Amino acid sequence: MAWFTVLVLATGAERVAELVVSTRNARWSFARGGVETGRGHFGPMVVLHTGLLLACLAEAALAERPFLPLLGWPMLALAVLSQVLRWWCIASLGPRWNTRVIVVPGLPPVVRGPYRFLKHPNYVVVALEGVALPLVHTCWVTAAVFTVLNAVLLLRFRLPAENRALASLPAAQSTAG
Repeated sequence: MAWFTVLVLATGAERVAELVVSTRNARWSFARGGVETGRGHFGPMVVLHTGLLLACLAEAALAERPFLPLLGWPMLALAVLSQVLRWWCIASLGPRWNTRVIVVPGLPPVVRGPYRFLKHPNYVVVALEGVALPLVHTCWVTAAVFTVLNAVLLLRFRLPAENRALASLPAAQSTAG
């Protein structure tokens, strides 16, 4: 369980790094006339993502969940892959990436990196991590509850807010070459 705690704490540290990047990028966006929408769902989203990490530790300890190698190792690989994919999303959006819904008027949507293939690839990453991280240590209740709550938050609030914001931008121009 000690190494799982380290993994969850490392994931938490990664989240802190994201917040640092997000804060810097939000300042960049606002300095260029960025407009924020969908602020009402941001608090619940932070609580949900923090809750994922705390619930992983609580379920592993309180329910005495075992590490099952046939499940744990593949889930660890997926959890690590989710971090790689997350930072690919962040790098692809550059200073326009942040944890809030902020768009800079006049800038077209990004169509490079994973955004060539999906409109919202980061949410695939979040869903993948929400299943994989808890299942590293067979925390299936946490994986199930997070998945359902994340789907509600995402489908009911976050995606509509982002899609409305993105609809205000000029048409994307492909940068693939």
